[in-house]
Amino acid sequence: MGKAKDDVLYEEMCRVVGKVVLEMRDLGQEPKHIVIAGLVRTMLANQKIKRSALTQEAMEEVIRALGYQA
Repeated sequence: MGKAKDDVLYEEMCRVVGKVVLEMRDLGQEPKHIVIAGLVRTMLANQKIKRSALTQEAMEEVIRALGYQA
């Protein structure tokens, strides 16, 4: 039996945030929640990169979960 949609979405959200945090660390930046949300929002705004519907939804949920207000 497959995972529930919420479980799959949550795992994708974790993957997105983890990638951002690791890249920030590599750049010597402190991974504050508002900065992470802003970076994900900027990444999401880039329409040149094709993303799966799951990744797009996960990025939107990450932004909301971190409390970023546009």
